[in-house]
Amino acid sequence: MENKKDSDQAPEVKFLQDPKGRLVPIHLVDEIDIIRDDLVRDLIVKARDMRDRIKQLKDSAFQDIRAFVNLSAEKYGKAWGGEKGNISLQSYDGSLKVTVAMADNIEFNERLQIAKSLIDECLDDWGAESRQELRSIIDKAFYVDKGQRLNTKAILGLRTLNITHPKWRLAMDAISDAIIITSTKAYLRFYETDEEGRERQIVLDIANA
Repeated sequence: MENKKDSDQAPEVKFLQDPKGRLVPIHLVDEIDIIRDDLVRDLIVKARDMRDRIKQLKDSAFQDIRAFVNLSAEKYGKAWGGEKGNISLQSYDGSLKVTVAMADNIEFNERLQIAKSLIDECLDDWGAESRQELRSIIDKAFYVDKGQRLNTKAILGLRTLNITHPKWRLAMDAISDAIIITSTKAYLRFYETDEEGRERQIVLDIANA
């Protein structure tokens, strides 16, 4: 028996997979759904490409900065470790700047609850003398959001309040002792000066571009 010609063979049926994992023949899918699918897939490819390019920029920039700072440090017989401290590099005319900022990721151990208990005792002791503004600051600091996250910045900010009561100072010591640094992250930022002499960050965040 002779083989059928390619033209006589049934055309290949294309499918699109639906959210439940089922393969739907493409001729049964609405045209607008096909166009939407093509658009989303095209944009995701571009977004992934941009993500990879930004990562390459970040990695390359850190390598170049480390090499330059080590070159600058050779005069003093030192090398840059890179783990601590911030760095700011400017162009000769001062119109361009690149910064590296080191930030610690912080969590708290059980001593934070001891600090909160001491703070509550202070408020009870002060009674009517404890101003509503102070109570609001404390409530905001210890508020737990839907993700069960504490407001770390607000909690640490309590230590800057000018309150000398012994029990309050003890609570602030408990906050300091409760700090656990889980990791340190480096942030890379770029700045340029506009025509009006104002320094502006070169935004790489798509939401703020």
